[in-house]
Amino acid sequence: MNDQQPSVTLAEFQRLIRKMYHEKDAARGVDGTFMWLVEEVGELAAALREGTPEEQAEEFADVLAWLVTIANIAGIDLTEAVKQKYGSGCPGCGNFICNCPDAGKP
Repeated sequence: MNDQQPSVTLAEFQRLIRKMYHEKDAARGVDGTFMWLVEEVGELAAALREGTPEEQAEEFADVLAWLVTIANIAGIDLTEAVKQKYGSGCPGCGNFICNCPDAGKP
């Protein structure tokens, strides 16, 4: 018996979060939801400093869920956004293995 859960694509995760929470999220709006994201980023920072790998994984999942929530409220398809921005390589240098200067962004 396989105890592992099947993998989930970004699109599937975005649909799942929408199905579970969209009514509440839409009522809260982008501003209120953004505050929850910021709180979760703070919890991730604390977990990265002092947490176990399990706690870190949980906080990464929370940050991703709140980011997806904001995208849902804003009507952004994250799969398409990622494909547009990164699908042809690094947005800075255009390569699939980034060679941008370390001081620069991305």
